[in-house]
Amino acid sequence: MGKGDKKSRKGKISMGSYGKTRPQKLHKSQAPKPEATPNS
Repeated sequence: MGKGDKKSRKGKISMGSYGKTRPQKLHKSQAPKPEATPNS
């Protein structure tokens, strides 16, 4: 368990890979929510 371990967090950081132990943060640009207009 260290930099050579593919499944550990340190190993994923050293290899530059992502997975369950090191999830990749995706910057999703969310569309602005449409304002709810009351239907009268």
